[in-house]
Amino acid sequence: MKRSLLLSFISALLGGGVVVAVVAASGGLGESKTTVQSQALPATPTNASQHTTGGLTPHEAYVRDAPGVAFVTSTVDSKTESPFLFGQESQSQNEDTGSGIVVSGNGTILTNYHVVENAVKVTVSFEKGKSVEAKVVGTDPSNDLAVLRIPTDGLTLHPLTLGDSSAVQVGDPVYAIGNPFDLERTLTTGVISALQRQITAPNGFTIDNVLQTDAPINPGNSGGPLLNTAGEVIGINSQIETGGSGDGSVGIGFSIPINTAKQELPELEKGGTVRGAYLGLTSLTIDGSLSALNLPTKSGALVESVEPGTAAAKAGIHGGTVSTTTEDGTVSVGGDVIVKIDGKDVASSEALAGYIEEKKPGDAITIELWRATGEGHYKKLTVKATLGSRPNSVPNPDTPEG
Repeated sequence: MKRSLLLSFISALLGGGVVVAVVAASGGLGESKTTVQSQALPATPTNASQHTTGGLTPHEAYVRDAPGVAFVTSTVDSKTESPFLFGQESQSQNEDTGSGIVVSGNGTILTNYHVVENAVKVTVSFEKGKSVEAKVVGTDPSNDLAVLRIPTDGLTLHPLTLGDSSAVQVGDPVYAIGNPFDLERTLTTGVISALQRQITAPNGFTIDNVLQTDAPINPGNSGGPLLNTAGEVIGINSQIETGGSGDGSVGIGFSIPINTAKQELPELEKGGTVRGAYLGLTSLTIDGSLSALNLPTKSGALVESVEPGTAAAKAGIHGGTVSTTTEDGTVSVGGDVIVKIDGKDVASSEALAGYIEEKKPGDAITIELWRATGEGHYKKLTVKATLGSRPNSVPNPDTPEG
């Protein structure tokens, strides 16, 4: 049984509170006017390049794309209890660092939300150049994305080409460029080691379709690009799986698919916080561990709870009423079993979340479900729901909602 949407392992966020110094990273600085640097090598179409042995060598990809990788420094206010005055706090500032991707000649930089979260000041620097103050234009905490804007006067900008993450296959060679542990402009190589992973966003929601790679990425790589052999950005390096007592790479890293970012970029560039569609329930995947419940279907999403006031509540969806113990712990049963959304089969809680992820706030959906009527009997119902907007954070962090 899968509880909602979380992976069974814990992923560590990169870039936050690890590196403290400000160091120039990549790119070049001019003195007279803004220059948008065209790509040195033409981009090979993604589908033609990713699954062959051709394409750019690691060195060629580095020469071409490293100038488009920025060094991002966030200044964050922190409060600690004063060691001298009991009950009083002292305030200080820390600097967190990460990476960013130049995506436009107008000074637009794409990075992770957690790189700039709670920042009172953000600066961006490039190799052998001065740092410039950046404005956080738009954020999406649920997908760990943020867009920055920097002044372009006197800068030579190198926008990177955004590829197609849906074309990626396990075994494809990839390159990562970033600023790990304050070591500017570092290149690592590896392959795509798995697809369709899920990681937890800073606000507790789940990010789907994540790329897993064994290319070493470490604290400071956050927000930097994962490249295919055509030199195109296919992912934004975001988290790592850690092992032992250290916080460095153990060969499992996660990148947010670039298609997720491309879909949101127009809205992020307009400013504000992007919030996805929200149904407002928690659910369990129906599998063999729930066989003792005699449910009316062998697949689907069993609703555990419904948050008051949400689209699910307004649609009359029922959550569980009885707590019971299964091989995976205590769950709430007796709620509705969702089997279809807009005519598409819902095989799991992950599939349910995926369908909602594709929608926008205000969209109307049709939900087919089974409802318990007592003594092991169920009836099939169809309800309609108008989706709301995701809240700032998951109401119950232990059970992320769709």
